[in-house]
Amino acid sequence: MDHARFADRHAHGVVDVRFGADALEAVSHEGFWAVVATFEGAVTAIRFADVRRGQPAPPAETEARWSPLDRHWNSSLDHAAYVAAVQQVRERIAAGTVYQVNVCRVVSHALDPEADLDGLDRILQTGNPAPHAARIRCVGAGVDVVSASPELYLRRRGSRVVTRPIKGTAPTAETMLPKDHAENIMIVDLMRNDLSGVCEPGSVAVDELCAIESHPGLVHLVSTVSGRLRPGVSWPAMFASAFPPGSVSGAPKSSALTAIADLETAPRGPYCGAIGWVDADRSEAELAVGIRTFWAEHDDAGERWLRFGTGAGITWHSDPQGEWAETELKAARLVGLAAGTVTY
Repeated sequence: MDHARFADRHAHGVVDVRFGADALEAVSHEGFWAVVATFEGAVTAIRFADVRRGQPAPPAETEARWSPLDRHWNSSLDHAAYVAAVQQVRERIAAGTVYQVNVCRVVSHALDPEADLDGLDRILQTGNPAPHAARIRCVGAGVDVVSASPELYLRRRGSRVVTRPIKGTAPTAETMLPKDHAENIMIVDLMRNDLSGVCEPGSVAVDELCAIESHPGLVHLVSTVSGRLRPGVSWPAMFASAFPPGSVSGAPKSSALTAIADLETAPRGPYCGAIGWVDADRSEAELAVGIRTFWAEHDDAGERWLRFGTGAGITWHSDPQGEWAETELKAARLVGLAAGTVTY
């Protein structure tokens, strides 16, 4: 089930919806659940009446049309504000309060009330295929997400748990910087620590370090960390130990989260959270980090918006202008596909 696709096209398609701590308890016991957790920690778990394993066919074009957007996007941090935030992180690093912080911004575009994200999902499946892509829609739960995530947050198969943090992004492998490798290693140490909180002593290992992975329009450095879960470990315990994902927060995580709260001006929502599924009956799960992710939501005035997040990991060696450029690189293809300016 490489592309997780769950949609409540009919009212009888959803049999149970849980939120927050109740959601994490539910997915620990029985049933197959689609899961969306926001970066801020709001968890939604949805049980669908009909679950079919295997790669789903993309929605037919006649069933899911998508009208290109007019390219009037708003950013929660503009260029000047983002560069200033990067400099603020560098000052905090110089003061010794933090080592690395992922600074993000959310771009938003007004969305027609009738626009169907199934059409956007079809475009992304063709124009930006991703190893952890997902489409999760449940109107009653307020979830409408399309993700082309390349990053595995947590995969569970019985007692074995695996995470594959991405840190380091460049147009080509040749343009990857030493800073990117250092950043990846820093986050690998963080993820080892996170998994150690729920795994058997001595079982956490780095299986692969700083591998180059190619994706449409860019390359990433990806590492693999695995461990063997202690008997009886529940999803509340796993989230308490390893959420939010280290690759999209920073190190030390507590200090990085403080910096994020101080410097970012909009909630990240599903972006940088966790998106995927949990099969409690089989003790299996596949949750992606919610990067390269679109979601639709209504604001307080009832207006509907399409949102997309992009960010970069900031270290002492970061160049503020270069980090802004990295956020643009990460967003360019996906936003271009949504806007109809990138063809495939």
